[in-house]
Amino acid sequence: MESYLEENFGGVKGKNSSEEALRRWRKLCSVVKNPKRRFRFTANLDKRGEAQAIKHANHEKLRVAVLVSKAALQFIHGLKLRSEYVVPEEVKAAGFQICADELGSIVEGHDSKKLIIHGAVAGIAAKLATSPTDGLDTAEDSMQRRQDIYGINKFTESETRSFWVFVWEALQDTTLIILAICAFVSLVVGITMEGWPKGAHDGLGIVASILLVVFVTATSDYRQSLQFKDLDKEKRKIQVQVTRKGFRQRISIYDLLPGDVVNLAIGDQVPADGLFISGFSLLINESSLTGESEPVVVNEENPFLLSGTKVQDGSCKMLVTTVGMRTQWGKLMATLSEGGDDETPLQVKLNGVATIIGQIGLFFAVITFIVLSQGLISKKYHDGLLLSWSGDDALAMLEHFAIAVTIVVVAVPEGLPLAVTLSLAFAMKKMMNDKALVRNLAACETMGSATTICSDKTGTLTTNHMTVVKTCICGNIREVNSPQNASKLCSELPENVVRTLLESIFNNTGGEVVINQDGKHQILGTPTETAILEFAMSIGGNFKAKRAETKIAKVEPFNSTKKRMCVLLELADGGYRAHCKGASEIVLAACDKFIDETGKWKKAFPLKSNYHSKGTHALL
Repeated sequence: MESYLEENFGGVKGKNSSEEALRRWRKLCSVVKNPKRRFRFTANLDKRGEAQAIKHANHEKLRVAVLVSKAALQFIHGLKLRSEYVVPEEVKAAGFQICADELGSIVEGHDSKKLIIHGAVAGIAAKLATSPTDGLDTAEDSMQRRQDIYGINKFTESETRSFWVFVWEALQDTTLIILAICAFVSLVVGITMEGWPKGAHDGLGIVASILLVVFVTATSDYRQSLQFKDLDKEKRKIQVQVTRKGFRQRISIYDLLPGDVVNLAIGDQVPADGLFISGFSLLINESSLTGESEPVVVNEENPFLLSGTKVQDGSCKMLVTTVGMRTQWGKLMATLSEGGDDETPLQVKLNGVATIIGQIGLFFAVITFIVLSQGLISKKYHDGLLLSWSGDDALAMLEHFAIAVTIVVVAVPEGLPLAVTLSLAFAMKKMMNDKALVRNLAACETMGSATTICSDKTGTLTTNHMTVVKTCICGNIREVNSPQNASKLCSELPENVVRTLLESIFNNTGGEVVINQDGKHQILGTPTETAILEFAMSIGGNFKAKRAETKIAKVEPFNSTKKRMCVLLELADGGYRAHCKGASEIVLAACDKFIDETGKWKKAFPLKSNYHSKGTHALL
């Protein structure tokens, strides 16, 4: 059996199976069981093909729109730009100067001409009644008006199917339809021959068994659909950093509104369509929309950001212009419909076993019906009554047919694949209760055979908070695991060293120190960045004051390839200064001088092996 399954269905994998292998699998399974019910939680291959065709067409349309808009840029300069846009009355009444459709056409079409007409990013922000620096006003009436005009950042979801829809789908099973026909004929013949209620016993028994199977199957399917819906909600709980009323805070992507100022960093997904406000070295991966593998450089000249794309490198502040179904990603999602995921490896094997057993049962059922019917037909043939059939003869043939159908029903383990699916769904739900999010159903299956789990414990088994406990500054190693030790360290260091150190920490960082609505300092950023900023504040540093002393000219954000982050500062008295932090073997290799304990510059020492610990931060 195992070799047969491997030979015929080896290409059917738990994930990313070829379409040809899946179609071959479906074709075989349809012999025994209705494919609509067998594959009710698996990929719909027909819709998948349609979705791919629509997605490809959308990619082409977007690519053409981008190319046309870029070609049109050469005609913009030298032309007198004139706005023919008329603000709708309801938008004016709400306190805004631009409607959602106009915003959508600017970003989706990369229409630089319209953007210039509306006053570039600053003009769009003014027409949206927001500030590029302080963000939205969080007054309740203002937020409600904004929602009414521009909508909310949610995609239209398919309606939850009711329990009776699952009952109807369960009734579509081929075997149950045959049983229903048997029950109807049995009731008609039985009542005709023996009257009511004696003649209806057999037919009512079949009806009762059909209803039992249907309601058990429908109940299981309905409960499983609810569990998958709960899992979907968990997967969509994404937080983004926004600036509202001058305070930087984390909110759900569903709460975003046009006019919000969103902070994006490497790895973030763009939550809505918008415009680039400020940032450094921003590269956007638009392959999910356009199909192009090359990242797109986004800056003041090309400020358009599309929902669903990802930040591949750099960081930026984005002005949200379009949300929800009006975004390019929302329109794309509206055209796509997928019927679920592929089967897990265990489900593939169990479906194969159920199919083969069902085919064997079907074969013996046919043989049984032929053998039982042959005796009755032979007897009538010898008696010369082959063309004369009575009610008793019809009832006998019906009993033979019912026996054959019963063999099929008993032989096919229809509940086996369903039981596996339910057990995996319950396991997924249990893991969700333990705050372990499972994105793939097959993960619950493969976890059963795991003997060792390797995990990064930071943020998983701890409080996701780090602190600086030891420093090496000017060649001196000090413990700084308490505020008193940090203050003592600051007093021991030369003034120019402390000044330069604070300048490096507060400027060369991906984090930020903000004041929340309670008036308290709050540090936003990764655990490592947060720990370093906390250390700088513990030795008397002031984030905003240090930032105001210099101007950031250029930033090279940290990534796994460079293993370092650099920032170039324009000093108030003229000149520039660069700060770099990252892996010690990379940063120290670029140094030719260092500061000693007296605060004087000296030639760099040869690198030793003990300086090659990852995460050490050096100062240039």
